[in-house]
Amino acid sequence: MLWTDKYRPKRFEDVAGNVKQKKIIESWVEEWKNNNPQPPLLLVGPAGTGKTTIAHIIADEFSEYIELNASDKRSYDLLMSTIGESANTYSLFGNNRKLIIMDEVDGIHGTNDRGGTKALNKIIKESKQPIVMMANDLYSNKLTTIKKNVQVIKMDKIKSPSINKYLRDVVLKNEGIDVDKEVLMKLSKRSSGDLRSAINTLQALVENGGELTEEALESTSQKDNTSTIFDTVTRVLKSTNPEHVKRSMFENTEDPTLVMEYIAENIPREYEKNKEIKKAYEMISQADLYFGRTRSSQYYGYWKYASDFMGVGVSSSKKETYRKYSKIISPMSFSLMGRTRGKRAMRDAIALKMEEKMHVSLQLAYTIFPYFEIMFENDETAWEISDFLELEDDEIKFFRKKKIPKGVITKMEKIKAEMREEEKEEWRNKIKDGIFREIPPQDSENEEENVNFDSDIVEESSPHNATVVDIFDDFSDEELDEIASELSTDGKSKTKLRNDSKSKKEKDEEKLDKGQTTLFSF
Repeated sequence: MLWTDKYRPKRFEDVAGNVKQKKIIESWVEEWKNNNPQPPLLLVGPAGTGKTTIAHIIADEFSEYIELNASDKRSYDLLMSTIGESANTYSLFGNNRKLIIMDEVDGIHGTNDRGGTKALNKIIKESKQPIVMMANDLYSNKLTTIKKNVQVIKMDKIKSPSINKYLRDVVLKNEGIDVDKEVLMKLSKRSSGDLRSAINTLQALVENGGELTEEALESTSQKDNTSTIFDTVTRVLKSTNPEHVKRSMFENTEDPTLVMEYIAENIPREYEKNKEIKKAYEMISQADLYFGRTRSSQYYGYWKYASDFMGVGVSSSKKETYRKYSKIISPMSFSLMGRTRGKRAMRDAIALKMEEKMHVSLQLAYTIFPYFEIMFENDETAWEISDFLELEDDEIKFFRKKKIPKGVITKMEKIKAEMREEEKEEWRNKIKDGIFREIPPQDSENEEENVNFDSDIVEESSPHNATVVDIFDDFSDEELDEIASELSTDGKSKTKLRNDSKSKKEKDEEKLDKGQTTLFSF
């Protein structure tokens, strides 16, 4: 078990450093518990300063909490459907407060086509629940608008005496291990204010009978705050020492899924033997599996398993280090996604129209696309589908390379207009025949008698006939006015026509308001 998890503080007073910040946070918690809502907290600071630990301590003060990584849910719709709903609903345990924890908010997407920052600001303003957010870079452009609506708590690096005291009195004391005090102080200073890094380094050196000596400490690289994802990938692909690889994975502050993409891209550029490449990608697939479990369960404890598979697992797939220089390149999938962003956005827009018009799920809508490509080969069919879904010209080109010929469009619009006139004429005749004669209201206490009334009257004159309503739904108010004006001078038929032409959606809403339900909703 990692010592960072084993000795994670459970109370504010046990957290090393940031004394002033802890008092402000404790006051914030008390205000919420006293039903005095406060603006969300934004804990900003470098890795290892206790942001996540403090968030979990705050969570213990509420009845329940929801934790997620904001950078994994970057679009407006995803954020609103996950975080947004949680922030505006109460706890499952009565009316108690529940805490929303969002990590890596500085990694959220902010471009107009995704709207992640816009969604987050909307959630912050409308939330009925306490929110704690974490970020690494106080000056990130993505936090510019967010900082205006939150209480920013700047987490300072932990001073080396505080790190030294925590290592000595908490970690080493509970493990029953004695070390050289001077070497321990050097380790504390070399951690550059990152307590997590210091604990990881200490565990790597003294666990399983190891000793904390000058030589052992020198063999470990001093923490470099300017290290990049390229350093971690190089360590994984070049090193054969599991401890060095593991420590490098711990010290990296980048999104672990991004690190995985970089490692996966550069495996065949470094490894040369087929068996090594095969085994390395098997490790990557296992890591991806655990990342998937993290997303589905929102339990970030799975990350450490993913880290081991893509770090130590990939590193141990090679028999020995290759003595060559291999340039680390960024994943090709990123550039591919960049080139296809517009096409994917259009695909999603069409799927949304299909969901609304065809009453199918988005997942099912995407599966229909290949069939549309075949159906759109016929000009008339293409026009009918695009007219029904109200597709734009560029959306039609998604399924066929060329535009629908103007001659076909003119022909189909003429046919549609003729059919509409036939329907209107049919209605004129039905109205003249007395289709709007009222039927006696049904009496719930005499249900059998109501069922046996004259079937001819129901078939001919019931204003509740489904077919009748469906035809009416296709007419606009102007068209209904035109029909009614031809048949009535006192306005009664006109009013009746409008009432019977209510959309199916409006009628369903009225039924729901009265507590009625229907088996089908078409």
